Amino acid sequence: MTVNDLDIDDIKTGLSDGSILLVDVREPHEFEAGHIPGSVSRPLSRFDPADLPNEPGKRIVLSCAAGVRSLRAMEFAQSAGLDVDSHYLGGFKDWVMRGEPVEH
Repeated sequence: MTVNDLDIDDIKTGLSDGSILLVDVREPHEFEAGHIPGSVSRPLSRFDPADLPNEPGKRIVLSCAAGVRSLRAMEFAQSAGLDVDSHYLGGFKDWVMRGEPVEH
């Protein structure tokens, strides 16, 4: 499995310049309680690689609470033949810990 670990600076840059699409694989109640602004929800419990948004010009980056479920989702996506190789190492917990804005 090809894995590209991104840090908070990569995520902030990608979200602000529109080069990434952040896909949050936490469960719906976690997403509703708070998520990174601009992220979209695709819960791991119902994860279907075919359901991933396709926005030309944007690279899909997976995110979860701390970087474990995002790796699992990446495994599913790559097994389905998708070119998804990046995730936010540290995830939502890292984002919050660094005082970044949270959307509810």
